[in-house]
Amino acid sequence: MEHLKAFDDEVNAVLDNMFGPRDSRVRGWFMLDSYLPTFSLTVLYLLLIWLGNRCMRNRPALSLRGILTLYNLGITLLSAYMLAELILSSWEGGYNLQCQDLTSAGEADIRVSRVLWWYYFSKLIEFLDTIFFVLRKKTSQVTFLHVYHHASMFNIWWCVLNWIPCGQSFFGPTLNSFIHILMYSYYGLSVFPSMHKYLWWKKYLTQAQLVQFLLTITHTMSAVVRPCGFPLGCLIFQSSYMMTLVILFLNFYIQVRLNSVNSET
Repeated sequence: MEHLKAFDDEVNAVLDNMFGPRDSRVRGWFMLDSYLPTFSLTVLYLLLIWLGNRCMRNRPALSLRGILTLYNLGITLLSAYMLAELILSSWEGGYNLQCQDLTSAGEADIRVSRVLWWYYFSKLIEFLDTIFFVLRKKTSQVTFLHVYHHASMFNIWWCVLNWIPCGQSFFGPTLNSFIHILMYSYYGLSVFPSMHKYLWWKKYLTQAQLVQFLLTITHTMSAVVRPCGFPLGCLIFQSSYMMTLVILFLNFYIQVRLNSVNSET
């Protein structure tokens, strides 16, 4: 245990040297003081994908209909809560849509930070998306895009919560919570074949995600053009990361469209 603590202290010291002082308002919050839990859970996630695929290779796919219904309903409700709370708390704080600093909104900043902690934690819960795909032998769904997106978001939002837990950080999760209401309500209802004909928004999901990324990049870069004290390095990193998602999701969208055209011909 002493060796583990020493390693943990060393990792955290390196991160503090890289990014500077952490935001004192979130010190002591669950899973934030140390990077080790987030990193370890990410490694476990990747290991479970590999082991799960090996274990399921010669086994029949599991249905999991009841579990999936409850899971998707839970994520939908959590996303609805985060969307509503982010809108209300940013409105309470008089957030500037173009650029919002980290300290000027007072108690509203703390309220935003609390919601963004749930957003960070939801990225851990969403690891189950992949585990369910593995157990159901939906291996075509476990793509590089899928795993990269899930693993990276969990780790990035640990950093966000520690150094920039409010202000300009609110915008992306607000959009993403809305998109996740659409996504997870579709996933939950699609378990039932009788509901398929009512799920008209399925074909718009990837387009909606791409619009979300482009809006987030635009919002982020607006704070570069007219700065308000939000850390410039964080803005550049977020824009760069969002561009990787745009490229990967656009490639996915093109491939789906091409496959659709080929199947029709």
